[in-house]
Amino acid sequence: MNDDNSFWSWEHASAVLPDLLLKFFTVTLVVTIIGSIIAAILGLVIALGRRSAPRPFSAAITLVMNFIRMTPLVVQLLFAYYVFNTVPPLVLGTVIIGIHYATYMAEVYRAGIDAVPPGQWEATTALSMSPARTWTAVIIPQALRSTLPALANYVISMFKDTPFLMVITVTEMVREAQLYGGKNFRYVEAIILAGLIYLIASYLSSLLARRLEKKLEYTTA
Repeated sequence: MNDDNSFWSWEHASAVLPDLLLKFFTVTLVVTIIGSIIAAILGLVIALGRRSAPRPFSAAITLVMNFIRMTPLVVQLLFAYYVFNTVPPLVLGTVIIGIHYATYMAEVYRAGIDAVPPGQWEATTALSMSPARTWTAVIIPQALRSTLPALANYVISMFKDTPFLMVITVTEMVREAQLYGGKNFRYVEAIILAGLIYLIASYLSSLLARRLEKKLEYTTA
């Protein structure tokens, strides 16, 4: 239907879909993957630092972590954008999103580590295992088994938060939909298609996370 006065136009839908998919694969997906890697690694470092560092350092880490968690992501993006204005917005946004979600993942890691039975710690001591070996071979694998669903949920949340990057001039998928709508005076097709792409990608991500969870349960059983 080509009537621009109708609710839906297949012509506009087919015209905007390639641009939306391009932004999804080159911006939205890339930011989510790299941001998730940053968040997963930094979150684990934060969790271990809070547990192992001397009390003053642990308290400082907790203070910074809570500050990041309790302020909106949009505010953090804008602040970083104006302070670090020489950094490319896409790079800056990816790092900020990764840091933001690292604070949430740190809490997930902490809960998973605390859930490891005391007997596991005692067994590593009895076997004279080094601290590094204890963490990498015993504690972290068991913690990951119980925390993977929560970590996956945060990755999906990060994926859905990528539209906030438009506030620092990054043209991701939703911004591309807005631009198309403004140029052609047709917003419905672009916004609906962007939403459907998010829905499909989120659903597939949840299925992948579930498969990884089952695999981890099997390999660590």
